[in-house]
Amino acid sequence: MADPSRRNSRSGAGASRGLRSLTLNTLNLTLNTLNKVNLLVPGAAAPPATSLGACLEGLRRHWEGEGQLAGLWQAWPRIAGSQLAPHCCPLNLQGGVLTVGAVPGPWLQALQYNRHQLLGALRGAGFSVRDLRFRQHYGDPSPPPGSEVEAEVWARHPSRIDVHGLADCPACGRPAPTGEMALWGHCSFCRRSALADQGIIGSPNC
Repeated sequence: MADPSRRNSRSGAGASRGLRSLTLNTLNLTLNTLNKVNLLVPGAAAPPATSLGACLEGLRRHWEGEGQLAGLWQAWPRIAGSQLAPHCCPLNLQGGVLTVGAVPGPWLQALQYNRHQLLGALRGAGFSVRDLRFRQHYGDPSPPPGSEVEAEVWARHPSRIDVHGLADCPACGRPAPTGEMALWGHCSFCRRSALADQGIIGSPNC
């Protein structure tokens, strides 16, 4: 007959092994579950959203600035005058400050000299300009082809011999339109050479 104490010992050992097995299975199940879970990690804080009203206001200001600059281009011959307008042009309007570009030399000086009159003419024409800035500008500020202003500019172009006549340049002695010498003091060839010596443009080929 088996000893009851030995049977109880074997039963206790079996129960202990069963408990350990159950614990290990539970632990493995928990680890597998965690591996399948996407942990949510907080990322960088998003920048504050701009309100729709602020965006629309920014667009409105941008369009108004663009529209005013386009209107300035159209009204520029009337505002700046027929003599000054062909040699300068509005470049940028931002924050009520208008930047005007002009051919360097006497035309840029003329703009600076007539600063207050030009500012008054701009305001009188309905443009919201509180200040003016001038800078050298070598671009072509000529009006659109076929316009009356273009015809007027061409009629007074300094290189037209049929309008101004021909004479010898006092600098190089070559025949040149008198309109060029009245404007620069020498012919256009000497003018180009002088600008090249100053590093403003490339050296002439001839």
